[in-house]
Amino acid sequence: MTTQPISDDSPGTALFPEYASLYELISAEVQGLTDEQLDFRSDQWGWADWSIRVQLSHMASLISRWLAVRWADTLFPDGNHGVDDIDGVAKSDFDRRMDDNKYHDLEAILNKLKEGIELAQRVLAERNVGFLRAHSLIQDQSPQWDVMIKAHPTGITPSDEPGKGVMLLEASIRHIYFEEITHLLNIQRLKRAQGLSTVSELPRVGYWTLDGWDISEA
Repeated sequence: MTTQPISDDSPGTALFPEYASLYELISAEVQGLTDEQLDFRSDQWGWADWSIRVQLSHMASLISRWLAVRWADTLFPDGNHGVDDIDGVAKSDFDRRMDDNKYHDLEAILNKLKEGIELAQRVLAERNVGFLRAHSLIQDQSPQWDVMIKAHPTGITPSDEPGKGVMLLEASIRHIYFEEITHLLNIQRLKRAQGLSTVSELPRVGYWTLDGWDISEA
């Protein structure tokens, strides 16, 4: 995530080059895991409430929920977001994840994760930095945002309505990346809790680096 000055005419990819390697970073961490390892969870730690399988399903879903649902009118006014089965991916009845009945196997979940990351890359490639900074939406902000907002140098401001915030498209794309990295940390902790070694080097960016974030281990 570059901190260098970037002109408004630059492509969005110049602002978020990390998306180019995000899928490989995540997929490398879960390749070869058994169903038992994917489904391990525990009530002992908050980060272990969701198994690795559920974490991945959430990670795949959240990209489309942000870009193809919340930002649909701005990014895809003609509905051409290209997400197959948008209901199953971004609007399922399952808690903040894809439809478990359709997307249970690891390969199926990873395919949708890859599609989501490619959607984000497409948004960045087809729009410039000025566009990302010129469009905003009103977003519900839970109390957790009191901490999370500290990871965003720009792009999120309080609204006049309590519990709401104004978020630029730039900040939404930054938030998606931070979410992916934070849930990758959870996946790594779930692996270590099972005595498994981790593979990917976790980027030291985003929510998990903030003071007050739970980075406990098993």
